[in-house]
Amino acid sequence: MAAGVLAFTGCDKLLEVTPQSNITEETYWQNEGDFEPYVTGVYSYMRTFANNITYGTERSEELVSALNSRFGVAWAQTLSPTTGAINYSEWYRAIGHCNLLLEKIKGFDFATNPDTRKRIIAETYCQRAFFYFHLVRIIGDAPLMLQAVVDENVPQLPRSKAVDVVKQIRSDLDSALLLFTSMSNYNIKTYPSKYRFAYGSAQALKADVCLWSGKVLGGGNAAFNDAITAINEVEASGLTLNTDFKNVAGTRSGANSEVALAAYFLRDESGSNYGLNALPYLTGVQGALNLDSIPWAATSANGQGAYQISAKSKALFDANPNDKRKPFTWVTERQNSGLKISWITKYPGTKYADDRVSDNDVIIYRLADIFLMKAEAYAALDNTTEAIKSLNKVRVRAGNGDYSGATDKVTVEKEILNERGRELFFENKRWFDLVRFHKGGTIDVYTYVPNLVGKTTPLFWPVNTTVIANNDKIVQTDGY
Repeated sequence: MAAGVLAFTGCDKLLEVTPQSNITEETYWQNEGDFEPYVTGVYSYMRTFANNITYGTERSEELVSALNSRFGVAWAQTLSPTTGAINYSEWYRAIGHCNLLLEKIKGFDFATNPDTRKRIIAETYCQRAFFYFHLVRIIGDAPLMLQAVVDENVPQLPRSKAVDVVKQIRSDLDSALLLFTSMSNYNIKTYPSKYRFAYGSAQALKADVCLWSGKVLGGGNAAFNDAITAINEVEASGLTLNTDFKNVAGTRSGANSEVALAAYFLRDESGSNYGLNALPYLTGVQGALNLDSIPWAATSANGQGAYQISAKSKALFDANPNDKRKPFTWVTERQNSGLKISWITKYPGTKYADDRVSDNDVIIYRLADIFLMKAEAYAALDNTTEAIKSLNKVRVRAGNGDYSGATDKVTVEKEILNERGRELFFENKRWFDLVRFHKGGTIDVYTYVPNLVGKTTPLFWPVNTTVIANNDKIVQTDGY
């Protein structure tokens, strides 16, 4: 039901917005039961964005080609207004649905179950915050659309400053958090579903936003302290690290004690996740001496063999040769002729009777990530003692023991970035991490990422020329 509704309502694109359908207006938003399937349907956009690694991974140093290449201009760092530029229609379609729900629910008081109304509104605020945060990390300044589009009067909006978009994101999250805590059944340790926003995952998103604000947008110490405050709430929400790292991606998120928020994937209920591109197909690895250790699929439809871990990412593990995460991050194919491709094992999919299928849930926030965010925030405040405490929580699980290196700010920050590279490899975060640490002065991304060396490609994406052509208030991203 929700999927059908979402096909007919909300925003098509910011500049070519389809007003709410008269048919939908006549048949939907008629009772309180219409809102639950609608907010559920909006999560399909979150899954779409979480499953697209063009923006969060490909511009980083994590991946190189394997049996075939699936890379484009983002990986090659040759973006231009006509090649690889972003048309942000999907983001504003998702945002438009949030705006519409927030507008329509005003007419319903949910007298028999006010907690349901609070939860739906809170989830919608979180969704809108997620969509804007995902977009602002890609293009920086972005149009800020907060009203529902229900007729032919479509707003033509300029790009708002990223700092103003982030202020709105934080406002949405604060509104959501107040609603969650005002529910009669509120409990900080309650995650009704790991596939939907709850109090703990809303705080995780807030911490992420604050780190971005502090490093990229000049928010400074106040933003870092706000990140730590949010993280303290996540830590109190009942999450625990998996004892064995193999269970991080191998256990469904609904039963995964470490996961705060994930995008749902399951064979025959959703399409494959982005791990499909990393799984090899059998004919490509035939004859491997360690074939049983390689997560191969029988056909190229289920394993496309496009990605492998880069030498630079593998090198991050060299400091700790016995790191327990290695077998669940990559495995190097061994042939009689010598070593070959290093296949990614982070999202191995599920081996069914007929074939392996890439259907692991895509993790958006988990506790190890949260610990490393806290370490990053403390290091940014030049409190490396506290930073190392959080860093060690991740290191110890990996079997590497406590950090024993230098404790100056720059060295600790580099170690946190390296640890994020090990712990969160292939979890669609690396490019955003690199941008933060570049803006924070820890690295020079133009020398750190091999494909950026010698280039001046801006860190943010260009806007597609068709977007600009349709709205003369939109200006191109700086540098293009």
